[in-house]
Amino acid sequence: MFPTLFNTAIPNTLQRRSGVALHRWLPAMLLALLIALLVPHTAQSQGLLSATAGTTVVQTEQVRAELLAHAPQGAAPGQTVWVGLQLSHQPHWHTYWKNSGDSGLPTELQWTLPAGVSAGDIAWPTPRKFPLGTLANYGFDGTVLLPVPLTIEPGFTGTHVDVKLYAAWLACRQECIPEEGHFTLRIPVQGSTALHGMAFEAAFAAAPASQPAADSTLTPEAGWLNVSLAGLPAAWRGQPLEFFPETAGLIEPGAAWTQTWTGERWTARVPLSPHRADSPTQVPLVVALANPSGSGPGSTGVLLDVPVQGAWPAAAPLPAAVPDALQAALDANAARAATAPAAPSGPPITLWAALLGALIGGAILNLMPCVFPVLAIKVLAFAKHADDRSAHRANGLAYTAGVVLSFLALGGLLLGLRAAGEQLGWGFQLQSPGVVAALAVLFTLIGLNLAGLFEFGSVLPSAVASLQAKNPTADAFLTGVLATAIASPCTAPFMGASLGLAIGLPTAQALAVFGMLGLGMALPYLAASWWPAIARALPRPGAWMNTFRQLMAFPMFATVVWLLWVLGQQSGIDGTAALLMLLVVLALLVWALGLRGKSRTVLAGLSLAGLLWLGWTVGPNVTRMADAAPGAAVATAVDGLSWQPWSPERQAALLAEGRPVFVDFTAAWCVTCQYNKRTTLADASVLADMAAKNVALLRADWTRRDPTVTAALASLGRNGVPVYALYRNGQPTHVLSEVLSVNDVRTALGSL
Repeated sequence: MFPTLFNTAIPNTLQRRSGVALHRWLPAMLLALLIALLVPHTAQSQGLLSATAGTTVVQTEQVRAELLAHAPQGAAPGQTVWVGLQLSHQPHWHTYWKNSGDSGLPTELQWTLPAGVSAGDIAWPTPRKFPLGTLANYGFDGTVLLPVPLTIEPGFTGTHVDVKLYAAWLACRQECIPEEGHFTLRIPVQGSTALHGMAFEAAFAAAPASQPAADSTLTPEAGWLNVSLAGLPAAWRGQPLEFFPETAGLIEPGAAWTQTWTGERWTARVPLSPHRADSPTQVPLVVALANPSGSGPGSTGVLLDVPVQGAWPAAAPLPAAVPDALQAALDANAARAATAPAAPSGPPITLWAALLGALIGGAILNLMPCVFPVLAIKVLAFAKHADDRSAHRANGLAYTAGVVLSFLALGGLLLGLRAAGEQLGWGFQLQSPGVVAALAVLFTLIGLNLAGLFEFGSVLPSAVASLQAKNPTADAFLTGVLATAIASPCTAPFMGASLGLAIGLPTAQALAVFGMLGLGMALPYLAASWWPAIARALPRPGAWMNTFRQLMAFPMFATVVWLLWVLGQQSGIDGTAALLMLLVVLALLVWALGLRGKSRTVLAGLSLAGLLWLGWTVGPNVTRMADAAPGAAVATAVDGLSWQPWSPERQAALLAEGRPVFVDFTAAWCVTCQYNKRTTLADASVLADMAAKNVALLRADWTRRDPTVTAALASLGRNGVPVYALYRNGQPTHVLSEVLSVNDVRTALGSL
């Protein structure tokens, strides 16, 4: 990446030994390796269901939602095909039926379909009853599929049907979490899509069977609804049944009621809701066996549209005194609202203040541990041109251009992705295992170059090498690009508020903030390149540069260790081991390319083949995201005080108890976060103050993309980590500095 930075100043025997063939195919080999790491392995058969621009699966901690299709005859004009949202719940969690009961919300599906295709209603499976004290809800646990028919009109002329779905569901246990997802499928007109046929057949079997009401009746009276049903399955006689009206708010689902069998007729006396909104003349209802075993839909029931005999009693207005259950719900909502991070105290910053903060924060970035490896390259570059003022200035300008343009490119990409609906923040690129793996490969190559194992100039095509020899400032420009790639995960003081404001500004103003951030980072080098006193103070080129250059290989390798650790947090131990093997074979390859004669040809060929094979076969382990596992508590040095995984619900519950909450918004790829975690946040005096004030410690991990954490950061006016926030019920949220000190934290705790 930096072909002339060291080659002209420090000759190396390896450079003289490299062969002509090396010039031609090593760049292609490196490109193939990066493609193997970054491009996911996908294989889809012709005529089968495929994902388009979107996804078929949305995974949360509570529910896995997947859009499925069933079209055994294809989606030809005149056909009816089935699609459906399959919800797989974690143990003890459930979602809701079309009538959710005393509380909750039914799952909602909104379809976007091409012209000539229309969606029907959900073919709801028979629900279950979930008692909650004196209340009850209707819904599903385990795995349930909600099928929907799609009608392909005779005039439809497309070759495939693009199905887009927005789904919203409420996942509940003792607490409730609203969730949503966007899904996309492509169904071919020719061919069949029957991969999920068994799931749809099970869903059809779980749907209640429609049957005539016959002489079944509903008779309301004051406080009660008398139910009399005939023609129910003979196998049910004598067994307790459950009663699910499709009309919400008609009965009291959790109240006690009686039922009896008289021959083939089943009768029940069900408490009527005094605050119902409807007085229908016909009531569609589902009846099924009560208390079915297992999970998923309830036992298959029957659906009847039963007429109402007699007049409905007058509905009572809501009482002045709020019922205990409703009050509990209001209290829970209030507690949840308290978790919404309050805006930081103080007036909002202006654009000019944001620009100044970005300039200062960019300059401070040079002191962050993230950027230390790049400092070595700049020290050598400065020393190399110490006697050439013109080259010195050209390098400073080129480096500045590389940094500023890279910050503008990153900022533009971030703004574009957020405008497209992605919940991203500063440093988002290192949330991708593929980007982390690619940077590890790059820094390994730079480290091997600094150690003297090979020279970049010797492995580039001669035309490129001669072009760069005529334009040595290209090295400085690329150094600026590299510096930005490494510095971007960090958030320095003054940067957080500026970046938070930039996200909400018009595009031109937002890019001005990102550009000023890059200018601030490049400013010390730009000033040094134009200030003669600094140039005179630099040591003169000499043999010391070779030793210093080799020494600087070790910070590069240390950076690779850090990147491997980050990858381990994202992809697990298998991903880390796979990348390590790739790096070992890559090092073998560059060593073999420095040999002479047949040894070079044989060893380089074998190592290249091994490298490409590893990139193709183990690449998925490197770039995949490991399955999210529930976070575990992390003990501190103070007994009884530990870091708990953050969630909005956990924060709400702690604040409702009256406890202050300290949240550490962190990520494995944020070096500043890790430094603060092991110093200030582990300080004995800080932990003692935390325990004395009964502060709850929560850690919000942003190593992998998490829209919930992104939203919490945005509400604090931030879009990058680290962020440290102290929450107190009824008081403004206190946001601390990114570079955390013991005194800052103890002062904040002292105000409690």
